[in-house]
Amino acid sequence: MKIDLLSPASFAAGQPHDQYRWLREHAPVRWHDEPNGRGFWAVTRHTDVWTVDRDFQNYSSEPTIMISDPAAEQAAGFGPHKMMLMMDPPEHTAFRKLIRQEFTLPAARLREERIQALAKQIVDAVIERGECDFVDQVAGEMPSFVIAELMGLPLSDGRELYKLTETIHTAPEALPPGAGGQAVMKMFEYASGVIAEKRARPGDDLASKLLACEVDGRRLEDMEFLLFFLLLVDAGGDTTRNLLSGGLLALMENPEQFAWLMADLDARLPSAREELLRWTSPVIYMRRTAKHDVELAGQQIREGDKVVMYFGAANRDPAAFERPEVLDLSRDPNPHIAFGTGPHGCLGQHIARIEIDAMLREVLTRMTGFELAAAPEWLASNFISGPKAMPLRFRAA
Repeated sequence: MKIDLLSPASFAAGQPHDQYRWLREHAPVRWHDEPNGRGFWAVTRHTDVWTVDRDFQNYSSEPTIMISDPAAEQAAGFGPHKMMLMMDPPEHTAFRKLIRQEFTLPAARLREERIQALAKQIVDAVIERGECDFVDQVAGEMPSFVIAELMGLPLSDGRELYKLTETIHTAPEALPPGAGGQAVMKMFEYASGVIAEKRARPGDDLASKLLACEVDGRRLEDMEFLLFFLLLVDAGGDTTRNLLSGGLLALMENPEQFAWLMADLDARLPSAREELLRWTSPVIYMRRTAKHDVELAGQQIREGDKVVMYFGAANRDPAAFERPEVLDLSRDPNPHIAFGTGPHGCLGQHIARIEIDAMLREVLTRMTGFELAAAPEWLASNFISGPKAMPLRFRAA
């Protein structure tokens, strides 16, 4: 079996489940060469991914959660600052605390009515046409709008920022040289405008609160805010957007499951949503770096080695799931880790679930007769999995 978890070609039609299967069975913690780097350990079993993600004493999120090490000029540009995702406790805990209140389950539930109204607005915009690009015009709209409202920005700006995140997640080899870095700089330019605006006219939004709050007795520096902004916009869209488009595709490919769901949508949506999260696993991997020499599944990991957790592989592990290769919308229990686990478990998962439910309910009750107008085009990325374009025909229900 040829194993290549770096090439975007391996992810050109979704995740490489045949490679994951071979790795879980033959080499669950396997050394993977890296053409322009020092190589990494690929971790594919549920139990090992769970262990690494929770064990920050042995596996650090610094210097980065990406497989490739940050370029020297990029690291210099951020100065001593780093994104919250790339911190360990207790520093990570202090920064997470700054925004945690906005993302608790009670706080997310307060937004439920507004999120349902947005879902209706999004479907209203396409329902009469009978066709749309489902990713761009439906799935991508919801998280873009929600994060824009959370940060106190115009909804249309949320849409433009989402386009930048798509570029940031695309593999560099699939883009013109330097395009990813330029997208980050555009995001920072926009966020610098937000700093000026919110300092002059603070509101009851997350951007204003972040600029006013303190960590270790001091206000956030501008670069710290810029990195927070990048994280919130970037991470705020991934799971929802890719789950909605990848999830609808899975329903279309499994008509008997689709029919089961529609027979009692309200009662069955919660378990269906969790199974679609397991099935699509929108975030492909997260990297950690070994703080010490440590043993994992019989392999000797050296201090400084990169250790990469593959969530899509963990979520199809037969040791954790009965018949993992079958889409079963009634699956219970469903211990998937599509949102990660441990200290870095996705902070926005409560809002993401509310967005997913609102959007699926609106789409599935108001649109019917789905058929692809062309083959979906997948995002050319080994980090985020989901369709980039999905031309769809449908009828108003």
